Amino acid sequence: MITEPGRPGAARYVLFDVDGTLIDAVENQRLVWRTWAERYGLDPDEVHRVALRTRPMETFAQVASDKDPRECLAVLHELEDEDVRSGTYTAFDGALELLSALRPGAWALVTSNYEHRVRGRFARTGLPVPEVLVDAAAVAEGKPSPVPYLQAAARLGARPEECLVIEDAPSGVQSGLRAGMTVWGVNTADAENGVHRHFGSLRDAVGDILAFASGLPPHRPEGAGDTSPRSSSWRPTAAETMGS
Repeated sequence: MITEPGRPGAARYVLFDVDGTLIDAVENQRLVWRTWAERYGLDPDEVHRVALRTRPMETFAQVASDKDPRECLAVLHELEDEDVRSGTYTAFDGALELLSALRPGAWALVTSNYEHRVRGRFARTGLPVPEVLVDAAAVAEGKPSPVPYLQAAARLGARPEECLVIEDAPSGVQSGLRAGMTVWGVNTADAENGVHRHFGSLRDAVGDILAFASGLPPHRPEGAGDTSPRSSSWRPTAAETMGS
């Protein structure tokens, strides 16, 4: 972990990744890629392994180099859209409470997915959609480029140092860090490289995220002190020591 940027008394904004951060879509993604792989007679496990660490066009180049990548992408999009309509989705514990408590205009979604799918999943899970949603179609460069998070900040009227990024994936973490923002990791057993703080679950981070958004010190259960089990890797920052 590294010391997070920011200054006491500054306005605060929260930028959320979607899949893996607010919405549990792991099994949905696995099923989509399995169905796609089977359609092309490929090993589903190998395809999914590659897809986890590459973008779709890169995945196609590695696992189906003899196929038309545009056709491959069209099939993938068809399967993903069908999954949004018929798949089972679950919001992570704490997501509804958290998003409902944030001030309108002070938070955004930044996703490598497409807006219509995000809206479909949020409708299925009852999560509110913010005013600002930066999707794959909105930017020329996706994560880990800083562009998606910088665009979200600009649309909110925020400076990078006023923003907190909530992420679960390495590419998203790097995107937030390269944008000069505070980055907290959630929903992973181990901290992703570079995060300022790590929480094992989104639920564990709710109080701290709301405190950040309010310009208050991090919330910790009474008597928990700096060793709160909600965040085993927590440590006070310079800004918090100054009572921001």
